[in-house]
Amino acid sequence: MLNSQRSLSELPKMSAASQVERAVLEEEFNWLLKEEVHAVLKQLQEVLKEASRRFSMLMPGLESQLKQENFILGSSTMDQVKGVLTLQGEALTQADINLKVAKSSQVLHFQFREDKQWKLQQIQDARNHVNQALRLLSSHDESYHFKTGAEVNKLMDAVMLQLTRARNRLTTPASMTLPELATSGLMKMFSPPMPGDVMVNFYINLSKLCLTVYQLHVLPPNTTKNFKPAGSSVLHNPGAMFELNNNRFEVSHVHKVECVVPWLNDTLVFFTISLQLCQQLKDKLKFPFK
Repeated sequence: MLNSQRSLSELPKMSAASQVERAVLEEEFNWLLKEEVHAVLKQLQEVLKEASRRFSMLMPGLESQLKQENFILGSSTMDQVKGVLTLQGEALTQADINLKVAKSSQVLHFQFREDKQWKLQQIQDARNHVNQALRLLSSHDESYHFKTGAEVNKLMDAVMLQLTRARNRLTTPASMTLPELATSGLMKMFSPPMPGDVMVNFYINLSKLCLTVYQLHVLPPNTTKNFKPAGSSVLHNPGAMFELNNNRFEVSHVHKVECVVPWLNDTLVFFTISLQLCQQLKDKLKFPFK
């Protein structure tokens, strides 16, 4: 609308042609608000419903049970760590890990206790953000009449915020300190129990499920080595140090293996498509009539 603070005398005289042009533009803008916006909202809902379904795929023939998928983790350049992980929705329901101990031929074998499963918070958070975006979209059904472009922009900004947060949860694993890793609940998941000189971490990075194994050695109390505790990081390097229960440790070896989870890749593509649809609608509504 024209700024009400301006007096009519300050406004330039519009020619008949410009008045007609303005009327056409205003009519087109109103059509966008009435028709195009709802068409885009419907398309967004369809894309995000597909994304939401990826987080909760069901077993064929068993509609009440989430699909279980087994992933083999390994590396073509190293064989110190191999593992098989079972992913069911947002939960790791089983992990079977073999670790070849450095400087010996000993192979350690660990697996989740039968009564344990590990929630992948990144997947849970991403799913929650997608569902929140869907709730925002469904709050404006086809009978709702958007009155201004600013109103649509506000909705698009809110949806884009949820989608950006969902994407960031999958693309940005949480940083942790080594003491946080050592005392996390994950370390209590295994049978036999993890020895005190081994730590593990699971996380999502883009469309990959990652397993990192740290081998440690205890620094003797009278060591002359300069002790400097490592900070927070997604992946700690050999030489990183930390203190726990009056003992000082140093990371001697780091092994990282990963595998692609196809449906996570699908969700990232859906996030990109949805964000583009939101931005394109915002661009169409850049017009003087707010």
